[in-house]
Amino acid sequence: MPCEAKLTSKGQITVPCEIRRLLGVRQGDRLVFETDGGAVRMRPLHAESPFAKYRAIGNPGMASGRKAVVRWVRQLRGQ
Repeated sequence: MPCEAKLTSKGQITVPCEIRRLLGVRQGDRLVFETDGGAVRMRPLHAESPFAKYRAIGNPGMASGRKAVVRWVRQLRGQ
């Protein structure tokens, strides 16, 4: 899927819609540019997991994390 973008006099580009969808980025998201030999890669910079806001949403009173889940399962089993 070849896409083109034009560089403005201020060094800005508009990332094509297909690329934004592919990367899963929206307005205000940050992108990282990395050089790899003679090529440049662009990837989204996610500060936190997109699933972080859903952690423990269905488990009121239960702490998040592996240890909390193991403790909860052991309590269920009576161990």
